[in-house]
Amino acid sequence: MATSSGRAILSPPDVQPAHRIDVFWHEGMLKHDTGRGVFDTGMDPGFLDVLENHPENSDRVKNMVSILRRGPISPYVSWHQGRPALISELLSFHTQEYINELVEADKKGQGKIVCPGTFLNPGSWDAALLAAGTTLSATKHILDGHGKITYALVRPPGHHAQPTRADGYCFLNNAGLAVQLALNSDLNKVVVIDIDVHYGNGTAEGFYRSNRVLTISLHMNHGSWGPSHPQNGTVDELGEDEGFGYNLNIPLPNGSGDRGYAHAMTELVVPAVEKFGPELMVLVVGQDSSAFDPNGRQCLTMEGYRNIGQIVREMADKHSNGRLLIVQEGGYHITYSAYCLHATLEGVLNFPTPLLSDPIAYYPEDDAFTAVVVGSIKKYHKQFVPFLK
Repeated sequence: MATSSGRAILSPPDVQPAHRIDVFWHEGMLKHDTGRGVFDTGMDPGFLDVLENHPENSDRVKNMVSILRRGPISPYVSWHQGRPALISELLSFHTQEYINELVEADKKGQGKIVCPGTFLNPGSWDAALLAAGTTLSATKHILDGHGKITYALVRPPGHHAQPTRADGYCFLNNAGLAVQLALNSDLNKVVVIDIDVHYGNGTAEGFYRSNRVLTISLHMNHGSWGPSHPQNGTVDELGEDEGFGYNLNIPLPNGSGDRGYAHAMTELVVPAVEKFGPELMVLVVGQDSSAFDPNGRQCLTMEGYRNIGQIVREMADKHSNGRLLIVQEGGYHITYSAYCLHATLEGVLNFPTPLLSDPIAYYPEDDAFTAVVVGSIKKYHKQFVPFLK
């Protein structure tokens, strides 16, 4: 729980460690104003009476915060105040030249379109620093032995940000910075499982030549979307040099749904993590894989997210002594994203029955094609990924 100042206080005494999560948050991240326009363009065509908020807006995160503060899971949450990252901390993942570019753009105070859909407005850089620093604090909480499961509730998101460029609403790679901190703290192996609807290209790029980080991304099969996102997210992007075989892309068909994702987790993710043997697990969550998100078409419901949370928790208990860092990314349906977050954390905390019912409940799905695709990816991995042979 938290005081009005945001400082962490003890969870209720009857809360067992298996049902406890430390959430790191700072309200300063709400000051990142992405504007209004046609979807994420910021453009006003002149013939629409009602312009919509940019998908990555503060309202989506306000609901995530409030559902964790006042929803059924609230007694199991301990709140911690986030902090801004230092420039020196950013250089563990990003280049000095890129960081200088962002700092100079912020100093001008005029707003800048860094890449399509990605706006660095007054207040954006401070929010990005808070997102990075808050994620680092959540990571250090685990590394220092103060907790096993932490959740960095952050925005702007980060998994598309590459060492040298911004991309897809992201400026700083929060998860990538966390992984690098873990490696610098003498952990030898870290696994990243990214379930955002889009390929976690920035995180993959940062560790593309490393055999100490296994990056796994389950995403919509969207391909490249331009100069800021040259990666395709296809199965043949396996890494390079020592990192060959340690970037596993799982592009799933549109509409894969709860059963399709469960099948991909069981058949592809679990065996890879078993072989790799991580000392820390990082779950990169985006609720834009949900059935009702404007940015994706993967049709996950609360039950699907809950199941993924359970699977990841089981892997963390088995391989990393329960150490699990969760980092927030996308999720743009103002209401359902919060519900799906709640369900994910229910799964992570191993509740035997759901704490919160699904307000939409049912979405028709057909996982037959997804099963075929997963089977072909599994065959490809066994043929070309050395550590899975």
